[in-house]
Amino acid sequence: MSNNEVFSDDEKQKDSKLKIERKEGEPTSAFKGSSWASLLVGITAYLIGLYNASMELNEKGYYFAVLVFGLYSAVSLQKAVRDKDEEVPVTGIYYGLSWAALIASIILMSIGLYNAGSIVLSEKGFYAMSFVLSLFAAITVQKNIRDTQRARERD
Repeated sequence: MSNNEVFSDDEKQKDSKLKIERKEGEPTSAFKGSSWASLLVGITAYLIGLYNASMELNEKGYYFAVLVFGLYSAVSLQKAVRDKDEEVPVTGIYYGLSWAALIASIILMSIGLYNAGSIVLSEKGFYAMSFVLSLFAAITVQKNIRDTQRARERD
């Protein structure tokens, strides 16, 4: 038996070990980690920006509430869309409210940034981008959690 054949067997064992650890349909650890990192970076950047902002406390509260509302509505909508796709019963009112809530959070953020006279344009862009990053990451994290749960339930 040559060294190449031993190496090939070792590689096959490593490959089979990796396949055993990750169930079919489960996202990779790298994807899960990058999703969580994106969520933490987006929320942390947004909150640090709010903390350092030279705006009134009620304005900071508004932007914080819009972030929380946006995150919740994004996750709720992702769940409703996924449930509907998987033929899990979803009422039309909940589905519609999930869409309305997400749209409302985006509109509230847009109106708030448009009317904010005390914020320079670069800060407005910063808040908008960290808001969008946070929403997308929240949806992705929730999807990963659900995919992982589903993959592990199959066994």
